[in-house]
Amino acid sequence: MTTDEAPRGVEEEHGEPRVVLGVVAAPGPAFELARRHLGDPTFAAGLGTRLSGAEWEVDLVEDRLVTPPAGDGEIVAAAREMMLSRGWDVVLGVTDLPLHERRRPVLAHASPLHGVAVISIPALGPRGRGRRLNEIAAELVARLLGGDPDDPTELTHRVRELGTDTEPGASAFTARVLTGNLRLITGMVRANQPWRLTLRLSRALAAAAAAGVFALITSDIWRMADTFGAVRSSLATVGSIAAIAATLVIGAELWERAPGRRMREQVAMFNIATIATVLIGVGAFYLALFGLALLAAAFLVVPAGFAEALGHPVGIGDYLELAWLTCSLATVGGALGAGLEDDDTVREAAYARHSDAG
Repeated sequence: MTTDEAPRGVEEEHGEPRVVLGVVAAPGPAFELARRHLGDPTFAAGLGTRLSGAEWEVDLVEDRLVTPPAGDGEIVAAAREMMLSRGWDVVLGVTDLPLHERRRPVLAHASPLHGVAVISIPALGPRGRGRRLNEIAAELVARLLGGDPDDPTELTHRVRELGTDTEPGASAFTARVLTGNLRLITGMVRANQPWRLTLRLSRALAAAAAAGVFALITSDIWRMADTFGAVRSSLATVGSIAAIAATLVIGAELWERAPGRRMREQVAMFNIATIATVLIGVGAFYLALFGLALLAAAFLVVPAGFAEALGHPVGIGDYLELAWLTCSLATVGGALGAGLEDDDTVREAAYARHSDAG
C-alpha cells in the first residue's frame, strides 16, 4: 500500500485490531524494490499469518530520511520521528546507504526500544534481493515486537496489544503501561544492555576520576566522611546518581513527547525503558567508581595521617566511608563530564541495536 497521508487509527470501531507497519524507502532502486515486495498485499498477509493477533497494514512512503553522509543512529532517529508523526506502530527503513556495527558492514539493524528497523539494500547482494528483503523484513518486524520469539502465545498477545488503541482515561492508561507491559519493558531494558553505558562515557569517566582523586587527597573530605553517617551518605548517593542521569537524559534529549493520544502508550513505554536503562547504567558506573575509590584510598591514604586527621584509630569501616563519599563526589563530577558528551555518543551508549551480518 502506498500513501502520502498518515494512516487511520489502528482499530476500526468494533473491528479487529490493526497494526500499521510504516515502510520508509529511499528514492530510486530502494523504493522500487520495497514497492514491489513490501508494498505487495501478500507481504502484509504473510505478517498476519506469522504474527497473528491483528490485521497488518503496510504504509509505504518514499523518503530518504537523512542526507548522506549519515550514521546509523541518525537513520534510526529520523525513522522514529516519522513513525511518531504518522502514528505507525513500528517502522522499517529501507536505505541505499551502508550500515555498520563497530566499523563492520551489516545487513540490518533492529532497535526494539525505538520500534525501528533498518535494512541496507546494498548488503542484500546482486541476486534474490526481493526474496531476501521479504524474509529479513518479516524477521525484523518480529524482533521489534519484543517478548520471547519462541513463544507464539506471547507474540500473539503483543500483536493484539499493539494493534488495540488505548482506552481513554488516565487510570486505564497507567495500568496498561505499568502492569500490562511490565514484562515487555523489562525485556526491552535487558536487550538494551544498560551496563554498556559506563564504558562509552569517556568524558564522564575522566571527570569522575579527577573529582575522586581531588577528594581523596583532601583531609576535609576525610573528616566529612567520618561524620556524615549512613543517612547523609545514602542521600548523597541518590543525589549524585540522579544528577548524572538527569544530565544524560536532558542533555541528549532522550525523553520523548507523544504527538497524539494514540502514541501515548508507545512513548510512555519508551521513556520508562530509557529511564530504567540510564539509571541501571549510572548505577553500574557508581559501583565501578566505588571499587576504584576504595582501592585508591587503600593505596593513597596512609593510616597514620588518616587517624591523625580523624582524631581516632582507623579501620576498614573508615576506609569504606571515605570511599563511599568519594564515590558520590566523583559521580557529581561525572555529571559535569556527561554534560560535555556528544549527544550521538550518549544515544549510542544508551540504546543497543541488534545487527544482522551482511
